[in-house]
Amino acid sequence: MLTLTAAQWVYCILVLLLAYGLRGSTGFGGAIGLPLLALVVPIKLLVPLWTLLGFTSSVAILGKDRQFIAVKLLPIFLPACLLGVGVGLYGFSQMDAEWLSRGLGALILLYGLQVLVSSFMKISSPLSQWPSLAPMVAFLSGVVGALFGSMATVFFAIFLDIKTLPKSAFRATISAMLLALCVFRGVGYWWTGEFSPEVCYGFAAALPIMLVGMWCGDRIHVRLSELSFQRIVGVVLLLCAVPLLLR
Repeated sequence: MLTLTAAQWVYCILVLLLAYGLRGSTGFGGAIGLPLLALVVPIKLLVPLWTLLGFTSSVAILGKDRQFIAVKLLPIFLPACLLGVGVGLYGFSQMDAEWLSRGLGALILLYGLQVLVSSFMKISSPLSQWPSLAPMVAFLSGVVGALFGSMATVFFAIFLDIKTLPKSAFRATISAMLLALCVFRGVGYWWTGEFSPEVCYGFAAALPIMLVGMWCGDRIHVRLSELSFQRIVGVVLLLCAVPLLLR
């Protein structure tokens, strides 16, 4: 990271503030940061670094919001998600990742548009009428997590949107899901020696920027109405679809 130019450092700071501002206000949105930072930071360094940031940001949110976690949803979510991880790991070598990512991007884009339209028309979230689809979305989150890493959080968000959680429960529950995902990934990266000194230095440099973004996002979160929160979720889904469509 010492080879980055001043302009690249400014770019990284702005991306981190955007990604973790969204993370602090909605509970997700950090997924858009990884592909943006990958334009200037080596992916080998970035992926374990992003795992450390994801773990820390989840702990920061759950430090005061853990009482809002919708624990009753986890027995529905976890089995389907783990099954999806298995399918995703198998499909990693079998599927055309380029076309798969574009298909998922289009699906997320359409869902984000539906969320926005529903919020302005003041009707229920698009899939809340079909709660039986929630296990399918949980399964897709596992598949996407295995294939595309951080993009799994987008399907975490869709799963929770189907369940029409209040904003505090939404943010806390998605943070708990991401925390579990980061722990599993982190153990794997530690086992394989991916947490190099350079990753640790990068984490130390990114941590204060991440905390500033989270603080700003939290200030936004407490001022949002439920309707405004729904609209922001729709916008973040649209933003998260872009990296997949451009793969």
